[in-house]
Amino acid sequence: MTVQVWTHCDIATLQAGHAQPYGLVADAALVVEGGQIAWVGPRSQLPAGLAARCTREHDAGGALVTPGLIDCHTHLVYGGDRAHEFELRLQGATYEDIARAGGGISSTVKATRAASEEELEAQSRKRLQALLAEGVTTLEIKSGYGLALAHERKALRVARALGRSQPVEVRTTFLGAHALPPEFAGRQDAYVDEVIRMLPLLHAEGLVDAVDAFCERIAFSTAQTERVFQAAQALGLRVKLHAEQLSDSGGAELAARYGALSCDHLEWLSEQGAAAMAQAGSVAVLLPGAFYFLRETKLPPVQLLRSHQVPMAISTDCNPGSSPCTSLLLMLNMACTLFRLTPEEALAGVTRHAAQALGLSDRGEIAAGQRADFVLWDVAHPAQLAYAFGANPRLQTVFKGEPV
Repeated sequence: MTVQVWTHCDIATLQAGHAQPYGLVADAALVVEGGQIAWVGPRSQLPAGLAARCTREHDAGGALVTPGLIDCHTHLVYGGDRAHEFELRLQGATYEDIARAGGGISSTVKATRAASEEELEAQSRKRLQALLAEGVTTLEIKSGYGLALAHERKALRVARALGRSQPVEVRTTFLGAHALPPEFAGRQDAYVDEVIRMLPLLHAEGLVDAVDAFCERIAFSTAQTERVFQAAQALGLRVKLHAEQLSDSGGAELAARYGALSCDHLEWLSEQGAAAMAQAGSVAVLLPGAFYFLRETKLPPVQLLRSHQVPMAISTDCNPGSSPCTSLLLMLNMACTLFRLTPEEALAGVTRHAAQALGLSDRGEIAAGQRADFVLWDVAHPAQLAYAFGANPRLQTVFKGEPV
């Protein structure tokens, strides 16, 4: 088994409880064996026996090393675009106005249904490669633009195929309860029945890692969302929720009752919702791209989340309608400038806390026993990753112990 060592680097381990900000280790060494991190620490303390076993040595050239970035909330697989709606919003239309007029998610559903599996994969691969170019090593891809069994299956199959063909791990989330398809107009409960029918079929095909829903006044009620959660729970699947984006529906409290991995958006989160999330161990996934693109004014209650010690993750929310973004580094900057996170909170939000939001305990930190997903950056300090928007200082990604 190949044993590799990286030296001539500083490492931001992002380990929880580390004595230094960012878990920073100066003049460090990082040993990888069999796709896992075997040792990390000051180079001067590298055990001689372990150093002797290293068969490949990498000079990092003074780079900063961080865990591989994790984009824990994306809708990456879709057809078409919604640039026209961008124009409409600039002319005064709201997101809800457009959705109620048949645009919004419904227009993407039409384009996604019309696209072949091969066309969807080709379009989505370009978006994925932009994320990989910035050091992403794990991401979640939600369905939710098919809204019928054949098309939800198609989207999830594409997501799985992307994970096989690219140096990245893809986690799939079934978001059948995303919007009401046109053929179910006026029959919302009947469509929820259909979502519950789809779920075990897709799960049996190995296409579903988690289940999500859009709980909002333009989407599904808490009662309807709970029915979906009950179906997920019966299959042993973890749940997530688009919650409190446009109003306080109590979705976070509902999700917490079902042990949700995360609640996402959360601009209208209440004190009761934050307390429930803290008790359940749910992660708050903040999505500054959607906040910016929709020109929202209601900020997520970051101080409330801090006071309840709810972990905060950051994601692109890559989607055609409210966050057509493929830059997780830009989201680091926006999380700081728009939401007032510290650079350290933001970086933890795309590493350690993002892993937690996907239920993954084997990545997100640089520590012995973790998977060897990490990135070498041409920066002197971790804060620079959030500081310079539009920059990409990535030098190299290492995925499962192998340089990409």
